[in-house]
Amino acid sequence: MFPEKIIFIGLAISLFCTIWYIWNIFKKGVRPNLVSWFIWMLAPFVGVILSLKAGAGLSIFGTFMAGFTPLLVILISLFKKNAFWKINAFDLLCGLFAVLALFIYVLTKNLNISILFAILSDGLAAIPTIIKSWKFPNTETSSVYLGGIVNNIFSLLVIKNWSFPIYSFSIYLIVINIVIIFSIYHKKMVYLKNEK
Repeated sequence: MFPEKIIFIGLAISLFCTIWYIWNIFKKGVRPNLVSWFIWMLAPFVGVILSLKAGAGLSIFGTFMAGFTPLLVILISLFKKNAFWKINAFDLLCGLFAVLALFIYVLTKNLNISILFAILSDGLAAIPTIIKSWKFPNTETSSVYLGGIVNNIFSLLVIKNWSFPIYSFSIYLIVINIVIIFSIYHKKMVYLKNEK
């Protein structure tokens, strides 16, 4: 286990990567899917409350940042004309199921089941962004997702009590961010492979 203060390095990296993502919204044509980003803001904030109930310490800051950075992206996207991706019926369906899972998460009295529903909610919200990134990778950039990976690795490094409600959301966030980064760069990887 590392000293708890190391978490602040992960938070700083995550914030820097979010600012870089926001800069790309203005300069590079990145267009976030607001259905994904709204649930990504909401679910971690609820997760923070349940993780605190489970006895989480400073490691909770990683999950908090997972909700705070989407809030920043949403606010910026709403102020810039044409800054967000066009929302379709499938996006709304994923968002609806994500909100439903989030309600079940909040209503469940069992922390282990609750955190599973939080992960399910966040994962359903990620589907529209994964599809968009796969089909239109030029509308995304990996900075914020890379920051999420680093931030949550630092969160795992300071955990004192390794119980499922405390570590599971951070591990999930690492995995989903890797999936999104792969979706963004898969065409470039195929292109490079064919060049050899």
